Amino acid sequence: MNDSTRILGLFGASALLPVVVTAHHSVAGTFDTTQITEAEGIVTSVLWSNPHVRLSISAPDKNGQLEQWDIEMTSLTTLRRRGVADLRIDVGDTVRVAGNPAKDGSNQMYVRNLLTLDRSEIVLGNDGPRWSEQALGTTGPGFGIEGDSSRPDLGIYRIWSTPINSGGLGGLWNASYPLTAQTKAAVAAFNPATDAPTLDCTPKGMPTIMSQPYPMQILERDGNIVLLLEEYDVVRTIYMDGTEPEWTEPQPLGHSVGRWEGNTLIAETTGISWPHFDTRGIPLSDSATTVEAFSMQDDGARLDYTLTVTDPATFTEPVVLEKSWLWLSAMTIEPFDCTN
Repeated sequence: MNDSTRILGLFGASALLPVVVTAHHSVAGTFDTTQITEAEGIVTSVLWSNPHVRLSISAPDKNGQLEQWDIEMTSLTTLRRRGVADLRIDVGDTVRVAGNPAKDGSNQMYVRNLLTLDRSEIVLGNDGPRWSEQALGTTGPGFGIEGDSSRPDLGIYRIWSTPINSGGLGGLWNASYPLTAQTKAAVAAFNPATDAPTLDCTPKGMPTIMSQPYPMQILERDGNIVLLLEEYDVVRTIYMDGTEPEWTEPQPLGHSVGRWEGNTLIAETTGISWPHFDTRGIPLSDSATTVEAFSMQDDGARLDYTLTVTDPATFTEPVVLEKSWLWLSAMTIEPFDCTN
């Protein structure tokens, strides 16, 4: 049985259970990532789904009174990348969790470590094991320091991954940006609990979608280049035949036209209707344009990426973002199937 079959089986077994459902949101915007808290209790509901697996547990407070905790953890995709796709938690199980508490003080937690009924620890964050010397979730097909260089003949057309242990390799966003006064005011007014652009499983548009940490496949189709991005099951087409289609309306992903400069793929995108630069409050105007450069290393192990965003309404000068992907040959593209 492959990972996707196991995941679908788990989801099917749990889909009828009652569960507290919250909207998809920025983890850093909702939870205090500088703090760790713990809880141990009995699972009362489970939802195995992207973008976050969700549990509810009944746990005693410091006075011994039972209280309900709403627990979120990483996605099914990340469980697969961590090698724990067959993790099973059922209603009635006792679990121990440690993670980031909610900023508003409510009984919510984003889990980084989990101890299951059989006392197996699952690592779901980057801090390593908490209760045991050995734990699951620290190795898997999504880990890698260097990409696989065995198939340079594939060229750019393969599945590229952002390794879990990539350090700065997989990051796209900069620490600061040259914001206009209007943009600074918009960022100050942004409330991640209500204004996050990915509420209700809304797929991300350009350029935000290119920050997704999940596998991305590059294909050649009908003379054009297609990007299959696992997050939200997004499909992007970069038109390569030199004649632009007759676009009429702006689209969240915009309209992308590409060309080759040597071995580097250049894609220029206009007509973006997605009104967000990132998921933390920086907007994007309808006059924004992007230029992307995809450059594969000769051995096929790594794909370097530069994204330049020009938007005078948002930034006082063009913004340049960079990241890289590795070829991890064991990774596949799976259905994302986001559930509210």
